[in-house]
Amino acid sequence: IMLDFGYRTQLKNIFTYLPVKRQNIMFSATMTENVDVLINEYFNIPEKISIAVSGTPLENITQTSYKAPNYTTKTNLLKSILQDKEKFDKVLIFISKQDLANRLFDDLSEVFNGKVGIIHSKKEQNFRIRAIESFENAETRILIATDVIARGVDLNKISHVINFDTPFYPENYMHRIGRTGRAEQKGESILLFSEKENDAKKGVERLMNFEIPLKELPLDVEISNRIVPEEQEVKKEIANIEYNHQKSDAGAFH
Repeated sequence: IMLDFGYRTQLKNIFTYLPVKRQNIMFSATMTENVDVLINEYFNIPEKISIAVSGTPLENITQTSYKAPNYTTKTNLLKSILQDKEKFDKVLIFISKQDLANRLFDDLSEVFNGKVGIIHSKKEQNFRIRAIESFENAETRILIATDVIARGVDLNKISHVINFDTPFYPENYMHRIGRTGRAEQKGESILLFSEKENDAKKGVERLMNFEIPLKELPLDVEISNRIVPEEQEVKKEIANIEYNHQKSDAGAFH
């Protein structure tokens, strides 16, 4: 995970301070390309021990997907399917961006007032703890989260994991859906993806060697053309600055 977050330079710097003669032991939940690069560069004839093959689909989890063009349509779908309180009794919704997580929390709270929680890295630690406790104690039925809790957090009896977007790293999809179907219980995973996320979805399917079944959007779900600000591409303006390259007899200013 440290490699995924861009700490490769720091890790390489640490290696330079270590003795040449040493034993390297690395533990990783998933063997990504970044991990392989590090192993090939700093390990001498390494022996790999795999407890489980990376990307193996979890048999206890039923996976489905919906194709939706944008945030608004995805939200309309959630507002529709989450009305079934008996089926969707404990739902964890993963979303990559914090600003979209906040927007989704506001939009779902309009329909499911008091039953929606949110957690991401910009929330205070006490707030995060309360959000998880409320979710575990069934005070809230829906928890919106970024990948901050995709790994290492054990939540009980989650009925559904919904990927509001498709993770850039396919391994993150595995970590996300692994929050359900635990302790030999059955779970369901739903992936929402747009045309722009199609390649990322294919990457997930290649990793699992499994094609996620596609469902048609329910007839009552409005397909919207509305684009929220967080979805709009940021256009960078390049300042057109003219420099005067004429020589000057004036001395340098210190």
